[in-house]
Amino acid sequence: MTTKTSQTKKFISALPKNIFSGFVVSLIALPLGLGLALASEAPPISGIIAAIVGGIVVAILGGSNVTITGPGNGLVIVLLGAITTLGGGDLYQGYLFTLAAIVISGALMVLLGFLKMGRLADFFPASAIEGMLAAIGLGILAKQFHIMIGHNNESGSIVGLLGKIPTGLYKLYLDTPEILVAATIGVSALLIMIYYSKIRNKYFQLIPAPMWILILTIGFSYILEALGIPYPMSSKFLVNIPDNVLGKWAFPDFSIIQTKEFILVVFAITLIASIESLLSIKAVDKLDPLSRRSNVNKDLKALGIATSLSGLVGGLNVVTVIARSSVNVNNGATNRTANLFHALFLVAFVLLFQNQLRMIPLAALAAILVYTGYKLATPKTLGKIAKIGKEQIVIFLVTLLTTLFTNLITGISAGIVITFLIHVLINKSFSLFINHITKPNILMYKEKDGNNYYVSVKYFCSFLNFYKLKNNLDVIPENENIILDFSLCSFVDHTVMDGIESYVDTFSKKGGSIEIIGLDKHRADSKHPFAIRKVIPFSKIGAVERYFTKRQKLLKNTAKEYHWNYVPKKDIKTNFLNNFIFFKTREIPYTYNTLKDNESKFKVVDVEFTEGAFIAKEVVKTTIMYIQLDNEIPVFTLDKEGLLDFIYGLAGFKDITIDNHPDFNKRFYLSGENEIPIKELFTDELILFLESNPYYHIESNGSTLLILKKERLLSVQEIKAMIFFGQQLHTFLQYKNEPILLKNS
Repeated sequence: MTTKTSQTKKFISALPKNIFSGFVVSLIALPLGLGLALASEAPPISGIIAAIVGGIVVAILGGSNVTITGPGNGLVIVLLGAITTLGGGDLYQGYLFTLAAIVISGALMVLLGFLKMGRLADFFPASAIEGMLAAIGLGILAKQFHIMIGHNNESGSIVGLLGKIPTGLYKLYLDTPEILVAATIGVSALLIMIYYSKIRNKYFQLIPAPMWILILTIGFSYILEALGIPYPMSSKFLVNIPDNVLGKWAFPDFSIIQTKEFILVVFAITLIASIESLLSIKAVDKLDPLSRRSNVNKDLKALGIATSLSGLVGGLNVVTVIARSSVNVNNGATNRTANLFHALFLVAFVLLFQNQLRMIPLAALAAILVYTGYKLATPKTLGKIAKIGKEQIVIFLVTLLTTLFTNLITGISAGIVITFLIHVLINKSFSLFINHITKPNILMYKEKDGNNYYVSVKYFCSFLNFYKLKNNLDVIPENENIILDFSLCSFVDHTVMDGIESYVDTFSKKGGSIEIIGLDKHRADSKHPFAIRKVIPFSKIGAVERYFTKRQKLLKNTAKEYHWNYVPKKDIKTNFLNNFIFFKTREIPYTYNTLKDNESKFKVVDVEFTEGAFIAKEVVKTTIMYIQLDNEIPVFTLDKEGLLDFIYGLAGFKDITIDNHPDFNKRFYLSGENEIPIKELFTDELILFLESNPYYHIESNGSTLLILKKERLLSVQEIKAMIFFGQQLHTFLQYKNEPILLKNS
């Protein structure tokens, strides 16, 4: 009962913030709702209906926390195409047919939610999605630029409309005063959108840029009226709102439901709405100050229900929108009530300010959308993608150009196909993907002798199977530590590297961590942390240091902390390890990532070795510490659970029991050739030290020590812990126990 009371108090205390945030978001949603509807050739009110229905339904039924829902940018091209083609030239009839498609699309989204298809966005390459969004941006800009300069009747393909922009600007010299006024308002509104962020006045910033445009344009009409000057534009240049909003509803027309064109529209709407929503939900979860993770499948169901209800009463699709959600978070929203209040404020605006809405010039709304389109298709995007890798430019451009010349479904399909083909070419292997796509490639367990979850990825990890890794990461509490090992993975693509970063951010906010290991021997064609990584064959490994991974950068910093040297490149001189029985039967081609002190007394290296033979041959990667001793000590090995008894038995080693230390004898397996000097070496102080520290495999060959933690590469934190352990052990063996007589040696 106390918990419920405290939750209620917390909810009530947060209401003022959520009400304020909902109000601020509604100031943006009002002009955008009108503008996105107009860009789709739908009645302006349909965009507001989508925002109202979406805000109410998703706030009640949704699974996200601080997202805002309403009409989205991504659907503009699809809806515009549907309305203009399904109606056969009759835009209003096309709108009614499109409403029917929206209703059915909502039902399909609900089905996707029940089928737990919230992972749908994970199957699309990151650069292909960027290309799709850029195409959407160009589509919005192409149509709305002409409306912004007063040319409301321009039509054609996206490429055609873009090509007409220079002609449209030139024609302004010949146009009527009415069109020039519209163009002046449109360009002024665009300048407000561009320079709004540069005005640092805190009171000015309280009102979003789109709302400033509405205030100024509506205020302009009142000033003219007060001065007795006729408004210089006719109604065809202004927003058209029905005289009685509540009494004039548009209802869907299902009469062409069986046609191929209608079915394609339904699938296009469903696909783009789902992708846009899922990507936005994922992005907003990163912004959530409480680092909560949304229930995407529950949200899909809520969005589907809202979409169907919106379509039934004349509204557009309902999707989760990133821009308005970001504003919501920035204004202190804490839960879904902000989405509800944003919808309620929109209801109030529509009911109380209908006359004022009719004073808004279409050119002003178009300017808002031109700016939105440019932000989606900004040239900076291409530069950002180019830094990741040349192959990402190809994926981006293929998706972008295919979408511009065909449609969104064909465009994103082309992006997926070209990404897969590029991955095949990079790996020079088709079988890598086909043979392993259905195989389990993730091993996950919690390590017994530590607080880490160990996750190993095998074969390949790309947009095709990233969901498998995400399914495993999702079940690990976010306050835990994860070692994510790609050493057995031949290929990791950009989508995966980008996606993992969001997990790294989330875990760090909750007190956990994710450290990636095993990529130091993979090639990257750029220095970007999200670049494609492909394993390099031994014969071609060359200079590993060409492009450092995050782990290598941390190793370099660790070397600086200890005033040691760091050498990342391979070293084929591995003879120093052959003197240890652990490596007697193992083949070591090289070591790499070497940390060593100036005297080379202490050395930590990554080692790759093989064990077994023929069919049973296995490659193992691990991190070891090598210590050069000042004085000789007995030859021994300290192991756990006797796993290596057979190997050391062949070498003539025998078990040694330390008197008066039963716990130590149970936990550790000490063995060697000469029992008496070994017992003298293992003093009470040394045994207490070993019992007080995490387990390490320790082997002495008389003049040097080998320390091994696990048969896997270690994280940087684990390396630091091993260095500390090794230095302390060196002190015990060399100084605490002097002199040690090597009897029978």
